[in-house]
Amino acid sequence: MNLTTSFVWQKQAPAIFANMKVGFVNIFGKPNAGKSTLLNALMGEKLAIVSSKVQTTRHRIKGIRTEKDYQVVFSDTPGIIETKYKLHEKMMLSVKGALEDADLAFLLVDARDDFNEADQVFSALRLAVPAIVIINKADLVKKERIREAKDFFVHKPYAKQTVAISALHKTGVEGLMQAMLEFLPEGEPFYNDEDISDLSTRFFVGEMVREKIYELYDQEIPYHSTVLVTAFTEKSTLVKITAEIIVQRETQKMILLGKGGTMIKSLGTAARKDIEEFLGQKVFLELFVKVRPKWRDNDLYLKEYGY
Repeated sequence: MNLTTSFVWQKQAPAIFANMKVGFVNIFGKPNAGKSTLLNALMGEKLAIVSSKVQTTRHRIKGIRTEKDYQVVFSDTPGIIETKYKLHEKMMLSVKGALEDADLAFLLVDARDDFNEADQVFSALRLAVPAIVIINKADLVKKERIREAKDFFVHKPYAKQTVAISALHKTGVEGLMQAMLEFLPEGEPFYNDEDISDLSTRFFVGEMVREKIYELYDQEIPYHSTVLVTAFTEKSTLVKITAEIIVQRETQKMILLGKGGTMIKSLGTAARKDIEEFLGQKVFLELFVKVRPKWRDNDLYLKEYGY
């Protein structure tokens, strides 16, 4: 596994990669449709954090999958929402960026959702590229519902094909991959065949801490917090990581810490285990909680925190 640390495109590719299928496939949909779960299933790696809570994904997360006959750059994008804060505006800008460089769009809809609402979202994207409508969570509904979904979307102008899958159980994912390849152009790869993302290891570490916040805390805490990795030092025996959890109010800080620091200890332990598995190394993780009032509406803070 190789995580690149910057947006460096590979200008030269080995001759053996000539004429392979190459392209950008970007995933769009409403919050909680299963976009992050789908990205992880397509990659066979956990790149995007997953939660039952909405608006978990805040960044555009790219996963690079290279096989002998294709290289596909998948993008998980934030769920499409109405903006209330500058943070939301930044999230929707990443959706716009994904629209601009896509070769193919995956339009993901929860099989239990209102299809008319999904159609409004998909139509508003004004796609300039082909799209496959993916009916996700097919394992949770009856076959009649899947037929209803396919009948609904099959004649939509943006839908070149409809596919039913369960991203969580990876049912139908290989069939989706084969359908996808029909729409991708031939060319030379953009990335080294060992790269799996263009994002830094620090980014993924911060996301793993944030995922545990979503798992362990309720109400406003997940939505009012973000994580900034301030130190990442590789030593001979372990990796030392320091991260700050940013919240908006002192009361939120106290909830994060818990009585006697019990909650922050549980958070650190859970996050450390995932980070160690991800890095394949022992980790020493220090977490600090800092209060930054209204950080979600502050351009300077948003830039500092990677948005």
